Amino acid sequence: MLVTNLKKMAFSFLNQELAIDLGTANTVIYQNNGEIALDEPSIVAIDNNTGKCIAIGQQAKLMHERSNPGIKTVRPLRDGVIADFNAAEMMIRGFIKQVNSRHRSLFTPNLKVVVGIPSGSTEVEIRAVRDSTEHAGGRDVYLVYEPMAAALGIGLDVLEPKGSMVVDIGGGTTEIAVISLGGLVLQDSIRTAGDVFTSDIQYYLRQQHNIKVGEITAEKIKIAVGAVIPDLDAAPDPYVVRGPNLMTAHPVEATITHEEIAHCLDKSIAKIETSILHVLEMTPPELYADIVENGIFLSGGGAQLRGLDKRLTDKVNIQFHVADDPLHAVARGTCMALKDTSRYPFLMR
Repeated sequence: MLVTNLKKMAFSFLNQELAIDLGTANTVIYQNNGEIALDEPSIVAIDNNTGKCIAIGQQAKLMHERSNPGIKTVRPLRDGVIADFNAAEMMIRGFIKQVNSRHRSLFTPNLKVVVGIPSGSTEVEIRAVRDSTEHAGGRDVYLVYEPMAAALGIGLDVLEPKGSMVVDIGGGTTEIAVISLGGLVLQDSIRTAGDVFTSDIQYYLRQQHNIKVGEITAEKIKIAVGAVIPDLDAAPDPYVVRGPNLMTAHPVEATITHEEIAHCLDKSIAKIETSILHVLEMTPPELYADIVENGIFLSGGGAQLRGLDKRLTDKVNIQFHVADDPLHAVARGTCMALKDTSRYPFLMR
């Protein structure tokens, strides 16, 4: 018994398993015991003179839109895929190092990693994720499509012969997929998601209130009063935003209500509705019947917009359900795939 335990301890020291949800806005890393090891913004601060990484994650986010010419902040992922290969590698390496710093070991462990990727990724984009992860220290790298990981994280049985539909609204992409027998029957990946909602809010404030606000402030407004329908059961308190007047540059403030945000996000949400209806039109009848019976599941940070499930239910006439802790659904599913890589045929090497 003692020998077996010692072998297990030695194995855990020499082998490490991580599940990574490499998101446009946030990166979440789970360990194979199901615990969140890291949840940080996907951003890197780089010294312009040396090209070296100064900070990553939350520390780098504090510098975003506040840095001097000697420092640049980079978001390595745009629209769900790697836009800056070097910055992505620095970020993944730094995050893995942060996780490892909590488990000091004399040896560099063999790293087995499962990474979530958008379902609409091209071969080049898939290779970029794989290469970045391998360069950052991953020895055994598996990739899983994000809607599949979201379905696992929500608690759906993706291997059974039954249709399930998932809408995962992340920072860079909205992933819509119909899943059956461990495969994506239909999928659509559109670049209307959290980042576009943030831009919509910035544009609205410029047009309607003559106030210029940065990305971080617009993000705070989205979290505080973000909604997609004006009639809410529990309306949030209005949010007071301060910034320079576009005409005079004098400081001004405006009170933003959830009704205004529902109005300014209307066109972007309509694009997501159109995409959902398009996927449903293409769905085979038997799978469609399963989806009508079980409903459609929402995950990702965008699923937290107030009233989204109600608006989509009214539009599509199928019940929408918001997943528990939608923000971490993809990461949870990626972790479940990591625990039993041989069971899931959809994992890509």
